[in-house]
Amino acid sequence: MSLLQVKNLVVEFPGRRGTLRALDDISFDIAPGEILGVVGESGAGKSLTGAAIIGLLEPPGRVASGQILLQGQRIDNLGYEPMRHIRGRKIGAIFQDPLTSLNPLYTVGRQLVETIRAHLPVTESEAKRRAIALLQDTGIPAAEQRIDHYPHQFSGGMRQRVVIALALAAEPQLIVADEPTTALDVSIQAQIIQLLKRLCRERGAAVMLITHDMGVIAETCDRVAVMYAGRIAEIGPVHEVIHQPAHPYTGGLMASIPEMDSDRERLNQIDGAMPRLNAIPKGCAYNPRCPRVFDRCLQERPELMPAGATRAACWLHDGADPHRGHARLAAEHAAAVAQGERATPDAATPVQGIDE
Repeated sequence: MSLLQVKNLVVEFPGRRGTLRALDDISFDIAPGEILGVVGESGAGKSLTGAAIIGLLEPPGRVASGQILLQGQRIDNLGYEPMRHIRGRKIGAIFQDPLTSLNPLYTVGRQLVETIRAHLPVTESEAKRRAIALLQDTGIPAAEQRIDHYPHQFSGGMRQRVVIALALAAEPQLIVADEPTTALDVSIQAQIIQLLKRLCRERGAAVMLITHDMGVIAETCDRVAVMYAGRIAEIGPVHEVIHQPAHPYTGGLMASIPEMDSDRERLNQIDGAMPRLNAIPKGCAYNPRCPRVFDRCLQERPELMPAGATRAACWLHDGADPHRGHARLAAEHAAAVAQGERATPDAATPVQGIDE
């Protein structure tokens, strides 16, 4: 049984000029202990998906339709108080900036103890013992002394370790980690990701890891969902998505990643820009930028369909033999990477790589 199920999720933002659909028919699941990566350009809907799951959509955003189920229980329609108890106890959250995730007026020990006691039936002394153990587990030296320090007394990397400790404090089954290393120095990022992976594996917690970094996805995740313009373009096992991308967008992302041993003089790029929410094209949202576009892409929106070992929302894989389009696309992707070819002709607003 899946730990988390997201079924046909639609998130909308009503406004004076109409309603903007920010997430459109999002469906995926996460098994107990699994790490699912969610990747895509800025504005693809990654963080919004995480916010919907933990019940923290910014007004006027709302879940317009679809369902979010945790251990078979629907949680998208819960009120504030029931959802507050689920956050922390069953779902932990890690956000981009550790400094804004911590209350500057309280010591980290007080914040940990209050979080533990809010969700677990333990005494003050037991909660403090657990808090010290959490700080030790997350690699904070002299935890017995530093538990009485304030957030500003920690470095950025150490603050993020405290945030991870807070997310794990009530022993949740699911962690939603939204760009947990973005605000950190590059030298610290790998340490934090490996720490998060190790702690969640040891505790059997599942993780939804939201990031723009395919390198992090490759090193950390079991499966990956690639998002584009509020929808999932491709989802599947990490190795297959990275090495045999089934969607042209995924192929473009992978081809744009620099390689140390490559003799290419310039990066591949995906020309054009992701469409605005109020200007999503008819058919496939990626069709204005796609090098494989054909008539059907301009008229009909593809749903996720089998594409080799993954599932992709691309008409190339529709037909009696879904592997045929996947094999052709994978071969063309490999050739493009090897030759350093550009995916499409020159166009305005090129997007280089995935970190825009």
